[in-house]
Amino acid sequence: MNKASRNTFLKAFTRILLPGVLFLGACNNDPEEIRALTGGARRQDDKAEDVTIIYSKEGKTQIRIFAHDFARNEYLKPTYIDMNNGLKVEFFNDSGEVENVLTADSSRFYDGLQNAIVWDSVKIVSKKGTMQTPELIWNNSIERFFTEKEVVINTPTETLHGTGMEANRDFTWYRIIKPQGAVQVNKGEALK
Repeated sequence: MNKASRNTFLKAFTRILLPGVLFLGACNNDPEEIRALTGGARRQDDKAEDVTIIYSKEGKTQIRIFAHDFARNEYLKPTYIDMNNGLKVEFFNDSGEVENVLTADSSRFYDGLQNAIVWDSVKIVSKKGTMQTPELIWNNSIERFFTEKEVVINTPTETLHGTGMEANRDFTWYRIIKPQGAVQVNKGEALK
């Protein structure tokens, strides 16, 4: 190889090799930092807006859910569905009538266990009254709602305050764990 050819070869080789070496030397980012910047740690299967979900059993609608923001995440364990920025859940009785309506700002539904948590401005409205709390948890295995937060229950005859509550699915039965204030008791009933 003559001197002119060698200089041309070295210039071309330097133009290709030097940027590659500099590039390799500059790329030592932590994979966790890359995932944090690109959102790779928060991968989601499905995202949608203004979603309606209907749960039925034996051909009868049991629950109808309206959610503004819907995101299903199957990459984290346990898998879950987030429904945020406005949630409305209608619970139906066996006659197909809406029995209770739950509204909240945010929720997370763990689809494997069928458990859920709703928070921010949680309100349940039924024919018997209303219940308000900052957070409410549904445990499907024992079919109960729970909260450890403050709760206010309004009925046609009274307003109940307390901290902590449990209730059955249709809110025909509930118990305030730490009641506060005056409680109406019918004649002959004893407080436990």
